[in-house]
Amino acid sequence: MPRFMTLVRIDERNLSEQEFDAGFEERMGALFEEMTKAGAMLDTAGLAPTSEATRMTWSGGKVSYTDGPFTESKEVIGGYCIAQCKDKAEAMEWTRRFLQCHPENVSFTVEVREIIGG
Repeated sequence: MPRFMTLVRIDERNLSEQEFDAGFEERMGALFEEMTKAGAMLDTAGLAPTSEATRMTWSGGKVSYTDGPFTESKEVIGGYCIAQCKDKAEAMEWTRRFLQCHPENVSFTVEVREIIGG
């Protein structure tokens, strides 16, 4: 059965925890529990802010390091989910439901990609 990674892309500079209503965590917990019981959820997590990150670049035979935050980046990966689904349509359905758990005033993008190999 194929695996899919959903990458949650956020504008870190404009995301405030105050935008989330009181029922958000309950809705998200219920969805994650349903995904787990269905055998779809393999792993999920949010990521620390880019202010705590380091980018490593390989160029010209050398490794360079850049500490965050990365002000030139409009969107960053704020979280991910790895799901095992029968096909991309099922992965997209779970992702649609994930998006709909969020309040209407929150905007972000989720990229759904199949994991190749492994």
